[in-house]
Order: sequence, then structure tokens, then C-alpha cells
Amino acid sequence: MRIFTITGNVVAESDDLATACGKPPAAQTYVWIACARREFEVMQAQIQAALLSLCGMQLVDLHIADLLNNQLPSHYDYTSQYDLLVFRRLAAGHTETDVTHPGEPLHRAAKRGGPPILHRIDTSPVGFAVFDQVLLTVHPADCAVRDAYAAKLMSAVSAESRAAGARLPTSPADLMLRVVNHMVDGYLELRRELTHQLDHWQTELLKPRSRFTNWGSMLEARLSLHHLDEICEDQRAAVQDWIEAIKTWPDANTPQGHRERELLQVRSRDVLEHIERVVHHVRRLEQSAETAVQMHFNAQGHRANEIMRTLTVLTAVFLPLNLIAGIFGMNFEFIPLLHQSNGFMIAMGLMAAIAIGLVVFFWSKRYLDRPGR
Repeated sequence: MRIFTITGNVVAESDDLATACGKPPAAQTYVWIACARREFEVMQAQIQAALLSLCGMQLVDLHIADLLNNQLPSHYDYTSQYDLLVFRRLAAGHTETDVTHPGEPLHRAAKRGGPPILHRIDTSPVGFAVFDQVLLTVHPADCAVRDAYAAKLMSAVSAESRAAGARLPTSPADLMLRVVNHMVDGYLELRRELTHQLDHWQTELLKPRSRFTNWGSMLEARLSLHHLDEICEDQRAAVQDWIEAIKTWPDANTPQGHRERELLQVRSRDVLEHIERVVHHVRRLEQSAETAVQMHFNAQGHRANEIMRTLTVLTAVFLPLNLIAGIFGMNFEFIPLLHQSNGFMIAMGLMAAIAIGLVVFFWSKRYLDRPGR
């Protein structure tokens, strides 16, 4: 468990829940409590007591069940005291944790087959409970997203970062949106690798003489893209519900609060726009994969037709030759040219002339052209 107390441009971190959350935070101060899912389950009573001490309210039972559910899709819910957002991040978390050391990974899930890029299309839910002065996040064990943003948060208080214009989140809602945006960026970074992998498969599929055998990975990629599309749709619906909920909040009493509310709406729309970009790209990749498969089978069908056309032409060339050979093979005593010394050469010349004439005729009709000429 990691606990951050944020006041203006000052960030203090602690791992002692009782010490950090023993009293309500002062004005312009809020607390970020970040814990693993198993850790939240084991320390549920202590965390509820800390929330009661910090903001005078606790999580309802149904929302606790949502935060503990590892299979829950992205969604948004609310009460009169706090908002709840569940957002599925990229890459699966650890499957279990040690009961005696909650939050520490015990082992990872078994690796799947297929290209390495498909292993990354897996998700785990991250829960956000947004109070007025408290943000509670529930992550998978050993969550890289939490640690990466915590490091970014701690580096933002340095003099160099402040000089560069870096600003700390001004509220728990602002902090939540920044973490969500960090997770969405992971989906955006995945697009280039997915595009590169599918482009490679498309090139192999469209080679005229290729024998594509990686159909298992291709099918798994299509299923993974469809699954990713569903995940992004849930994310978009959750963020849209969050944006609509912001519009119902009471108006701010100060110009600074009004500006912070506007910035919160801008950041929310920015997160939504990033998600829509991912959705658009995933659907385009799905269409590209489907089109590549259809073009592959069309190319194979065209190649089979070209082969059958060539065989048909060859059959047509040799058909009159077989007729002549059949005539001279008849058991009649008197056949023209049969008893002449040059009859064989005349028959062979006639057959060669017929064959060459048919080849020239079929070539002029472009029946023997190479594909693509």
C-alpha cells in the first residue's frame, strides 16, 4: 500500500495507513490511497475506518464487491458522497498474492501461445473511488501503472519540473483522470506494434506463391482485436457517464474553483478523445485483417483459375495430335502415308504445325499470358 498526501506543490508518501489517515486533511490538501486488490480485501476494515476518519463516510458494500471483482468491465457509478470508476488497464495483473503479505505477487498467469504482441492484449480492472479530499485506488498486485504514475508524481515536485511548468493534480478527480489517461496511453502505444504485426501478415497473405500456415495466430489476433474493441467501448461509455456526471456537480463558488472545474472537463474530454482514437484504430485493424484474409483467398482462387486455364489450353493443343495419332493407329491395311518412306516425317511435321498454330492462336487470345502482364 502506498499513501500520498498532496498539498499544493508538496507530496508526502507514507505506507502507514493509521498515521497518514488519522485525521481529516486540511484545506487544499487531499490523500491518495493506492492498494492492491488482495490488500484491499484483507485490510478492508482498516481502509473503511481510514475513509471514515478522513471524509466522514465509507464505501457501500456493492462498490466494495465491484472493487474486488477481477472480471468487472469498465463502468461508472456514483453516490451522493463519492464517485466510483472502474477502468480496465492494459496487461493482466498477477493472478494471486500471498495471504500473509497482501499486495506482493505470488505468481503470474501462464503464458499464452501466438505472437508476443497478442500477449499484451489482456486487461485487469483498476478501481477509483473519488471523494472530495480522498482518492482510493484498487490495483492488481504489483501494478506498473500505479508505480509509474507515483514516480511521475514524486518527480513533479522537483525544482526542475516546476520550472518546466509541471503541475500537480489539484484534486482527487484530477488525479484520477491523469492516471486513467496514463492507462489509455498504453493502448495508444500498442497500436504501432499491432499495425506492424498485421502488416507483416498481410504481406505474407498477399504473396502470390506463399503458403500461409499461421492461421491459428491470425484467428487469435482477430479474436483479440474484437475483445479489445469491446473493452474500449466499455471504457468510452464509462468516461462519457463521468463527463455527464461532472455537469451535474454544484457550481463552484470561487473563480479558481470554476477554472478547476473547466480544466477537469477539458481533461475528461481529452481522455475520451484518446479512447475514441483507440476504438477507431482497432476497428480499422479488424477491417484490415478481414480484408487481408478475403484478398488471400481471392488471390488463391485466381491462381487456381490461372492454372486451370493453362492446363485447359495444353489439353486443347494436344487434342488434335491425339486424334491424328489415333487415326494412324487404326488396324486398316490401306492408310495414307502409312507405306511411304517419308510418311512418318510428314505426319510429325503436320502435328508440329498444328501444335504451333494452336499455341500461337491461344497466345494471341492471351490465354497463355502470365498473370499480371
